[in-house]
Amino acid sequence: MARILMGTASWTDRTLLASGWYPEHVTTAEERLAYYAERFPIVEVDSTYYAPPAESTVRLWRDRTPPGFTFNVKAFSLLTGHPTRPGAFYRDLRERLGEDRPTYYLRHVDPKVVDEVWDRFLAALAPLHEAGKLGAVLFQFPQWFPIGNRNKRYILECLGRCAPLPICVEFRNHTWMSEENRAETLDFLASYAVPYVCVDMPQGYPGSIPPVLAATADLAVVRFHGHSDKWTSKDVHERFGYRYSEEELRQWAPRLRRLAEDAATTHVLMNNCYRDYAQVNARRLADLLRASGAPVG
Repeated sequence: MARILMGTASWTDRTLLASGWYPEHVTTAEERLAYYAERFPIVEVDSTYYAPPAESTVRLWRDRTPPGFTFNVKAFSLLTGHPTRPGAFYRDLRERLGEDRPTYYLRHVDPKVVDEVWDRFLAALAPLHEAGKLGAVLFQFPQWFPIGNRNKRYILECLGRCAPLPICVEFRNHTWMSEENRAETLDFLASYAVPYVCVDMPQGYPGSIPPVLAATADLAVVRFHGHSDKWTSKDVHERFGYRYSEEELRQWAPRLRRLAEDAATTHVLMNNCYRDYAQVNARRLADLLRASGAPVG
């Protein structure tokens, strides 16, 4: 069984800063990341979904964390087919967007501009990759991205564009993991060694994906979104403001241990980002895994 890396999505959420999880003397961005990295071996960067990172910022992430620390980085919204605000584009590319729109999808943007966005986004991540600190680029596809040949080709395009940077994919359209399509989806990903992102999330919604654990590559990834009864809220803290109970974590520990037997590395990220819920749950789940004999980083 390979090592399990346990961490959270984000380390700078405003409600986390207000929760008291960071000591009073830990006040700067550098100190917070260092404090986090002393306690967890991996973190997911979600801010990159809303705007591409500057390479100078990525270098700081690299330099402010110890050897062996891992960053998973969420792909920029435009690249996953989500609506993207004009202000999120690189400043010099905004004038090339053409027709003025409140948001842009890939189909609205000149392919040459799209290519430039891809090139700059991936170039900015180079410092992490070169330092061996980039776990994977997370492509979370939207509800309007169903299973089909066209979308399979786009996943392979993402894989090719990112190479040699590793990727992983998460779906929010139920057709990928319906009972009739599940084997096809997992076989497709496995045939190209694309890691499937397993999820725990509220069920019964159009974008709900069942909590199926499967390793389709050397890397396995699990993201915990919680079970908020306000999943459709536009308030991100209402959507993810869920604290897992002891019983829930105890049920998940053996499942994660079994998943880790099928992968070289397993990333487990708590995305229930409200106050210190994710950090507390991640620490407890790591303890439960260690108690079961799992090699947790």
